[in-house]
Amino acid sequence: MHVLCVAEKPSIANSVARTLSGGNVRSREIKGRKGQFARNLDFTFNFPWIGSCDVTMTSVAGHVSNIDFPKDFSWGNCEPVSLFDAPTIVKIGNPLIAQNITNEAQRCDALMIWTDCDREGEYIGWEIVQQAKIKNNRITLENAYRARFSHLERSHVLYAAKHPIKLDKRAIDAVKTRMEVDLRTGACLTRFLTTLFRRVLGRDSPMVSYGTCQFPTLGFVVDRYKRIKLFKEEPFWSISLILKKKQRRCPMHWEKNCLFDRLVTACIYQKCLNADPEFATIKDITTKPTSNWAPLPLTTVEMQKDCARFFKLTAKDTLAAAETLYTKGFISYPRTETDTFPKAMNLQELVKKQIQAPKWGEYAKNLLESGTFRQPRGGKHSDDAHPPIHPIIFVGENASLTAVQKKVYEYVVRRFLACCSPDAKGFRTVIRAQWGSELFSTSGLVVKERGFLDVFIYTKWESSGHQLPEVEPNEKVKIYQATMTTGHTAPPPKLTETELIALMDANGIGTDATIADHIEKIKSRNYVISQKGGRGRGKNAVIVPTELGYGLVEGFNKLGFDNISLTKPFLRKELESELKDICDGKAQRVDVLTKAIGKYKEAFVLINRKKRTLLDSYKETIAANN
Repeated sequence: MHVLCVAEKPSIANSVARTLSGGNVRSREIKGRKGQFARNLDFTFNFPWIGSCDVTMTSVAGHVSNIDFPKDFSWGNCEPVSLFDAPTIVKIGNPLIAQNITNEAQRCDALMIWTDCDREGEYIGWEIVQQAKIKNNRITLENAYRARFSHLERSHVLYAAKHPIKLDKRAIDAVKTRMEVDLRTGACLTRFLTTLFRRVLGRDSPMVSYGTCQFPTLGFVVDRYKRIKLFKEEPFWSISLILKKKQRRCPMHWEKNCLFDRLVTACIYQKCLNADPEFATIKDITTKPTSNWAPLPLTTVEMQKDCARFFKLTAKDTLAAAETLYTKGFISYPRTETDTFPKAMNLQELVKKQIQAPKWGEYAKNLLESGTFRQPRGGKHSDDAHPPIHPIIFVGENASLTAVQKKVYEYVVRRFLACCSPDAKGFRTVIRAQWGSELFSTSGLVVKERGFLDVFIYTKWESSGHQLPEVEPNEKVKIYQATMTTGHTAPPPKLTETELIALMDANGIGTDATIADHIEKIKSRNYVISQKGGRGRGKNAVIVPTELGYGLVEGFNKLGFDNISLTKPFLRKELESELKDICDGKAQRVDVLTKAIGKYKEAFVLINRKKRTLLDSYKETIAANN
């Protein structure tokens, strides 16, 4: 028996082959044009259901093929609107890789897919099957094996090889649907917008592209920028009260916070002065236990948000570093929505592997020996494919990693140890005082047990720097200072990448695997730029729209669509929900596709009719900035 195994990346193929073969691998290279080559790895492995087999392990490099339009529907040969109904064809991305799969499958008895265990991985698996059966009609989608794995630790890979499943036909249909919607809408609107805007940008201007995730992402940036631009500050007034006892000053917070009427505030302030200009009365004192919960298990989106906030890394750089750590076998699969560990998973064994670490090894040891280890809290999200991101092995300082990769690895380890740790606990005391008719309060925190904070060094939760005065209920305390203050409302802050990722995640724009790509796309199209967020090294970069990005969104918003918007997240969020329904067997591919294409086609008719509005909006943006 001869089994062909195909991984999604060369690095995965190499790692899996080394594990299954015990290191006894023979390598063959197939050379192509322009320095291209495909590598095949030959070895033997004992599969439980068929016995000892000759195995060839090879790989693709992402998608084997993509869908496109025939030559008759290429740019300039047809009207953009015709692309909504045009036929599609399959185009091979890398002919050498595709031909290698076909040739190797010709002499094989079975096919095993080793692509990533997500929707996209299922579809790439289907593409591999299509390529493999060109010269071997015994291979079908039904009899192809599918290895289910989430990291490259030896026992996990061996288990995946010995317990394969089948490819998920529903997930394949969902990806087919998404790809066709993106192709038809993207190609139609990109050709239309590029041709239209060359009237004002010039014949040699770059492409003005549209994407069903790209434009809602741009919409978030423009919406925040517009709120800042149109913001009008308003004055407000407040009452500041500072009490003093035994040389200890205690600032109090007015429970009304502030008022937007100066006269009303002045009347209240004067009334309090008339009631008692020297003393305030302690109304009550409450001390309650409080906790700072240990974090949930780590998802891709949370990792990207944290690395942007803590290390100033872009989502793209974070994911690239995590991918490298995964392919080296250091962490689990880094593209996951799951924030709950399976109960059967031996997390204590993973903690034990970190005991040798100079920085956090002592903490890991104490976590196990002191009995403070606990099963992490479970979240509410699961992609039913991968566990949360976690370390697989300990990696020393001398490992061949870049500074960014080391930083991301340390973060993943500390986050994992933190979620297996007790909560931080303390006591919060609140003192409420009455001055005249008004209530004021202050609070203080005393941290008693640091819990996870000792290892998760990125989060601060400390005892209050100021000590509260020792007072009793109904006690009169001397007023040190009582003043009426004024201030002005401030605009919302500019959008950081951390906030943008959170908005995209909350509104279903992109997936854990694609959010970074969408942000990079609007940057590369010159729709947005990154700027320094302020002074000092601790400031996060902010994202602001360019004139083109702002003008596009404003123009689309002025078109007057009926119940839909191409710059808001609702249309894409609806599609993502229906793709999930396909995966769950609640919807059919043809129905979801027909509905989505129909809505975008209807929108395009209006865009074409009011295209002058788009150009005018861009010109108005330019004029306003000048």
